[in-house]
Amino acid sequence: MRVLLELIRIIIMFAIVGSALGYILENVYLEMGIHPEKLGSIGFIAIFILFFVLYRNKLQFSGWYKGKGIEKLPRKVSQILITSSIVLLLIPPVLKLLLG
Repeated sequence: MRVLLELIRIIIMFAIVGSALGYILENVYLEMGIHPEKLGSIGFIAIFILFFVLYRNKLQFSGWYKGKGIEKLPRKVSQILITSSIVLLLIPPVLKLLLG
């Protein structure tokens, strides 16, 4: 039952955090003159990666599930994922500058 509650919690958190960040990102891209419908999936992937890192390093320790295998991501993996996410977020503006 705890696993199911934790899964529901993850889905709700991602829906709230993902929607809020997606809305902010969409507005930032629109202000820059970038149409999010063309490259919006790149931003969604970046948000998903950031949420994954946040969950694995912080949020999983405050949930209902207390089973085996709960540990933080290694520091190097967290850095690589966060850097990848930032690069993904910067791809649309860079493409806009390069392509006109």
